[in-house]
Amino acid sequence: MMTNLFSIFDPSTPGFLSSNWLSSFIFVLLVPMTLWNLYARPHKLTNLVSNYISMEFKPLIKKSPFMLIMPITLFTLIAYNNAMGLIPYIFTSPSQLIFTVALALPLWLASVTYGWLNNTSNTLVHLIPQSTPTLLMPFMVLIETVSNLIRPLTLAVRLSANMIAGHLLIVLLNSADPVSPMPALPVLFVAKIMLVTLETAIAFIQAYVFSVLITLYAAESTN
Repeated sequence: MMTNLFSIFDPSTPGFLSSNWLSSFIFVLLVPMTLWNLYARPHKLTNLVSNYISMEFKPLIKKSPFMLIMPITLFTLIAYNNAMGLIPYIFTSPSQLIFTVALALPLWLASVTYGWLNNTSNTLVHLIPQSTPTLLMPFMVLIETVSNLIRPLTLAVRLSANMIAGHLLIVLLNSADPVSPMPALPVLFVAKIMLVTLETAIAFIQAYVFSVLITLYAAESTN
């Protein structure tokens, strides 16, 4: 039973046996065998998306092109889960902070550790922007340090909040159907179609934004 509006994002199964999270990896079972065929259409589509992301992110990481596998994988995983969450009775994994934090925190920590161990001088330079007055340098170091520390939280909250906001609007419109007069139903139907279309676009946009930000953070540690 839904106790409040946000209860739609709660797992409906016990924590020790939460089958909801299986939706995050069920795409492995849904991938057709023809995907592994070089001339199959799904393979061409996947290859096209991967090449596009690679070309977009390649200028960001010039010294470490091997890191391009990270944004490609992130985009695929997040975009799939965001899109699957629009299907009825499918659990929306990115609406949970435990999912987004589990993605953002290890990647941010790995990039920061790599930067301090292998590129210490450039990492320190990023703490003070160019043309900063001498008197403001201690404050800029403090501000940049706090900004760097809250990066995984902002990454996680941005993705989760965007997914929750769109789904809440869809739920509110669906809940208005039983109490709406008959002439208003076509208007509600058109509004829901437009909202679902917008959420489909947001599902891929948020995956792209998350991947871009992670790549930028990694670039600061490697370039």
